[in-house]
Parts: sequence; C-alpha cells; structure tokens
Amino acid sequence: MNGASMKSVLETLPRGLYPHHDGSALYVSNQKPVVGEKIKLRLRVHTALGKVKQVRVRFSESGEAFPTPPAKLVETKNGWNWFEVVITMHNPYMNYRWFIEMNDGSSYWLNARGLSELEMPDVEDFRMNTFSSAPDWGKKAVMYQIFPDRFAKSAHAAKHKAPSWAIPRQWGDKVIGSGPGTSEQFFGGDIYGITEHLDHLKALGVTLIYLTPVFPARSNHRYDAASFDEVDPLLGGDKALIELAEAAHKQGFKIIGDLTSNHSGSAHEWFKASYKKPGAKESEFYYFSNKNKDYDSWFGVPSLPKFNWNSQELRKRFITGPKSIVARWLKTPFRMDGWRIDVSNMTGRIREEDMYMELQILIRESMHKINPDTILLGEYTGDAAYQIQGEGWHGAMTYYNFTKPVWRWFYNPNVKGEAGFLGIGKNKINGHEMVKQHLDFAAGFPWHVRLHNMNPLDTHDIPRFKTFAMPGAQKVAAGMQFTFPGMPVIWAGDEFGLDGHNGEESRTPIPWNNERPNDRTMLVNYKAFAKIRKENSALHDGSMRFVYVSNEVVAYVRENKKQTILTVATRGTDTNASIPLDAVAGLKQAENLFGSVKLTFDGKVAKLPTEPLSINIYRLPAAI
Repeated sequence: MNGASMKSVLETLPRGLYPHHDGSALYVSNQKPVVGEKIKLRLRVHTALGKVKQVRVRFSESGEAFPTPPAKLVETKNGWNWFEVVITMHNPYMNYRWFIEMNDGSSYWLNARGLSELEMPDVEDFRMNTFSSAPDWGKKAVMYQIFPDRFAKSAHAAKHKAPSWAIPRQWGDKVIGSGPGTSEQFFGGDIYGITEHLDHLKALGVTLIYLTPVFPARSNHRYDAASFDEVDPLLGGDKALIELAEAAHKQGFKIIGDLTSNHSGSAHEWFKASYKKPGAKESEFYYFSNKNKDYDSWFGVPSLPKFNWNSQELRKRFITGPKSIVARWLKTPFRMDGWRIDVSNMTGRIREEDMYMELQILIRESMHKINPDTILLGEYTGDAAYQIQGEGWHGAMTYYNFTKPVWRWFYNPNVKGEAGFLGIGKNKINGHEMVKQHLDFAAGFPWHVRLHNMNPLDTHDIPRFKTFAMPGAQKVAAGMQFTFPGMPVIWAGDEFGLDGHNGEESRTPIPWNNERPNDRTMLVNYKAFAKIRKENSALHDGSMRFVYVSNEVVAYVRENKKQTILTVATRGTDTNASIPLDAVAGLKQAENLFGSVKLTFDGKVAKLPTEPLSINIYRLPAAI
C-alpha cells in the first residue's frame, strides 16, 4: 500500500470508524497491574476498514520489543470487531502498539497518537506501568483554585495591619497588572473569608479546593515562603486553616495546598541562618558560593534561593522526617488532602545535577505514610507527558495537552495586547489542529495520569481565557473541560466573567458585592457541567475517542461499560457535520444533558449540531 492510497483511506473512512484503543478499562483489563501479571488488551476495528487478516501487539520486555501471536476476535457488535490479546507485565514500565494487517496486503500501526501506515518511534507507544496510586476521588474531582489574597475578606482581616512590604489596596481597586507593585499590592483576603463562601463553592459543584500558598512571605503570592511551619497570620493563622479544613471536610470537600520544593524565600529562617554564614548547618540547604555571599536562585530572582537537595538534613526536615513539612500539614488538625508542587519540573535540577525523579518519589512516599488517600500534582509549564508517569506526581498541572490547544482554537486575533502565554508561533488554529495538538501532548501519559491531570482554561499565572477568546467561547471551552479526561479546574473569578490580560491582572478580587463589573451568566453553566460530571461515570474514567473533526466542529465520546457520553463542541458552522450510526452505539437513544439541539438522522448517519459557539452533551447506552 503506497502513501497515496493510505491518505485516501484516511480521507474516505469517517473518523468515527477509525480503529481505537486507549488505556481505559474498556481496552485494558487491569488499571493497576503488578509485575508478572497477565493483562488483556482489546482493540476495536470497524468492518468499514476492510477485511482483517490479523491483529498483533508489539510490546516491550526488558528493553526489547516483541510481537504477540495474532489476537483473538472475541466479539462483533454494531459493526465493530473486538480483538483481544494477552501480554505479561514483565516490567514496571511497558509500552506497546497495535499492528493491523488487512487481507488486501495493506497494514496499519496504531499508537497513542493515532493510525499510521509506517512504523513509529517507541516514544509514541501506548504506556502502561505499575505506579497507579492516585486516590479514587481524584478522577471525579471538580477543582477550584483560590488565591487567598483575592478571594474573600472576612471581618477578621480588619484586625491585621498591613505588613511593611505591602501596598494596601481596597477590594474594588484596579489590580496592578505589570511593573512595580505587582507583588506588593495587598487586598487582604483571608482564609476565614474562604470558609464564609463554602456555600458558593458547593452550589457551583466544586469538590476539590486548591489553595495557592498560605505560608508567611514578603509578597501577596507567598511563593517566597518565610516559613513552612505556620499559616500566615495575615490569613488568620493556623486557627483559620483548621476551621476551614473542618468545615470543608464536613461538607464533602477535599483541600490541597501549594508547596515550593524548588526554593524558599530569602526571608526564610533557614536562609537567614546561613546567608553569609558558611559554618551554619543550614548552609548546605542552598547553593552558596563566595563564603555564602552568593547563591543560586529561581531564574536569578534574589528573593527565591534554590534548595540544594543533596542535603540529607534538608530532606529530613522537608520530606522524609516524621515532622516534615510535607507530612505535617496532612496530619490532624489540618488534614490537608494533598499538594500541588510549584515548579515541580525544576525541583532538584541544576547544572549537572538531577534529583527530580528521586525527590518526587520521596514526597509521594512520605504523603502515603500519613494518608494514602492524598493526591500529589506537579506543576510543569512545558510538555509534561514523558516526564510524569505516575511514580511520584499523580498528575500534571500543565497547559500543553488541554489549555493551549483549546485557547488556540477559540483565539480572538482582534483582542488588543499579546497573549504572551501562548508563546511564539501560531496562535489561531482549526479543529483538526486542535485535536492533533491535544493528542500529541497527551499521548505520552499513562492513562491513570491522564485522568488526574489538571485541565484549566486559565490560572493565576496566565491571562483569563475569556479575555483572549472569541465572545461566547467560554461556555463551549468550559464544557470541554468537564468532558475531557482529567480534572476540570475553575480559576476563582471565571464564574463571574472576570477579565485579565496577564497573570497578575487575572488575580482580581472576587466581586461578591459587585465592587467591579462582572458577568455571572457562566455560573449557571458551571453548575450544569459539574452536575453532569458528578452524575456520569464515563466522565470519570471512560475512554476518549474523537468521532468527528473539522475546522469548526469537534465531537468525541467518553465510554465505559455503563454508558457513553457524546460531546459536540462548535466554533463555527459546519453543515456537513455528521457521524455514521455505527460510530457510536445508541445514537437514536441520545438524551440531552446540556444544550437543546436534538440529534437528527438521515439514513445511516446522525447529523450533529451546527450552531456556532455551542456545546451539546448527550448520554447514550453503554458501547459494550
């Protein structure tokens, strides 16, 4: 089969009828395998592809690749042939791909990025490992990110005098978005204010609260910790966090904190004890030189000195000791449910030294000794897939596999100002490119990591999605958040329609009493999406299969053994949008969960919604 005929097949075969496999339970028999166990792998191939001669799996064993004997045809249903093969979990890490040989002599390879006529690099294979240890609640979570200084200000806050480093601001003042004062502007939000608004989060459908740092510092963001042993008194101190944890847990919330394992602040007690003091025990905690007068820091920022993880004493105090920082906040009375690790990709890495993998495993092990039902998420501002496999971080806070592709699909080039978050290169892309980019950056994750990745539209570090998106796109993009694999993340203020041209400007105080212009129309949508996610298990662990893709319309299904959820997201109009009835079982039984457009049928195809900037979510019977 030559390249031209391969292109013809992929162009003529509807996408919804492509062969499919992923790491979900529909296709992999055990989601938590152990070494030596036999695992059943399944592949679905539609009869429209042609007559299949054989299906095999090429898998890794101890660094070598082997093909299995031909797979067995175990079921035929709704036009799909289901093939099954058994492999042995020879190693903690395994990768594999499918080989499909047709009767006409043509053949295909299927890996995590898709279908190809040519053999592909191992790095693009499906990945399976023995490190799935994330808590069950993680894959069901709806996360809400809170920047404490900007969320809510209780009556307690009035008792706290602004510190010497701060520039006091009123709740309704405009946020300084760049230049002097960005880190010093102090709005005075506190933890008691969060507790007072738990009813808002409950109504919104939130299940997981993520707090950016709460430790004492010399900035409003508090990533320059002066201590890890107490909650900043400006936020209400330890007492406020204890009360929040008790109230939140009583209402069914989980809470995770934000920890900087890469650096401390220059005001930290360890740094102050060792700066210009070569004899101090803590001098081994940092990368000092010139008699401790000079030191390495995060991107050369003097207020953020970098930790030297060669120090066993630092490891004991921070991670491994019974009273370590990692463990202390998970214990009574705080009982935090996990950590998001700031700049996790840089932790333990400098010049020729790389302790990154070792440290993330130590952090996870320390957490699990205290409470195995906790979650560990690593921030990774670049491509995280091939470095986050689940040994340490259960999932990634990354922008590449969801946030950036969706931003680019809905990007509004008419907005003034540059969306620096997207970086250099192409800003606006079509639906085909969006799906390709998503698959390219998601392919390297094992399935259990994909389910625990954070899917934000925006965060405290980047502009608001709404500001740079086409008007009306936020509803569609939010619906995609809640229906893609991974944890949807609502950055506080998105439900109020707040704007922000950069990360600093997006840290806008929440207008509880209309202190600034806001638009609360998204509140209804977020509540609906959260309810749909809560009530439909396919959105927790179901497989992910794109069934229609064009420049303007993207449709995909999440499937498990109980149900199928079909999502149709549109940017513009595509009157040709349709899928064969065989693509998704039970299309004629589709029940609208969101959106008012009913599927219509024309012969053997279902016609998809075509209204621009719309999202429709349907529930269907189980696929198998």
